[in-house]
Amino acid sequence: MITLDDVRAAAARIEGRVLRTPTVPSHALSKATGAEIVLKLENLQAVGSFKERGAANKLALLTAEERARGVITVSAGNHAQGVARHAALLGIDAVIVMPRFTPAAKVTRTAAWGARVVLEGTNFAEATAHADALCRREGRVFVPPYDDAAVMAGQGTFALELLEDAGALDMLVAPI
Repeated sequence: MITLDDVRAAAARIEGRVLRTPTVPSHALSKATGAEIVLKLENLQAVGSFKERGAANKLALLTAEERARGVITVSAGNHAQGVARHAALLGIDAVIVMPRFTPAAKVTRTAAWGARVVLEGTNFAEATAHADALCRREGRVFVPPYDDAAVMAGQGTFALELLEDAGALDMLVAPI
């Protein structure tokens, strides 16, 4: 289970590695809903998503030996770009397995960070199976796109910033 302390530690770890995005009121949404709506502009991150936070945290926790082995992940987009970017910043060799249906723009943006992109699988399960096999064959460290405490703690740091900026909330709606 991820604790608030885990998220706070992740926030300290990735500070300066990701953008502290602004929180802004949305007058149009507030008027339409009759509630006070604020938006956390995670689209301003270098890869356009909060997913970068999880990748940054996970990679920052790797040992020198793990970094030397390189990393691999499977993703059709935002997590892929986050891993590629932060691997490049840390000097870690990265392989990103993406399903063949991944939009060309996502593939191009991921490769632009210097990662080796492998297009494999007609669905996410096939891409994941290929990433697992490649991980074992090359001895890389797998960076899960979800269901990983370090990744989730890093992704959760946006909520800490949101609460600091906006104060108490009645409801938080976030993408997954």
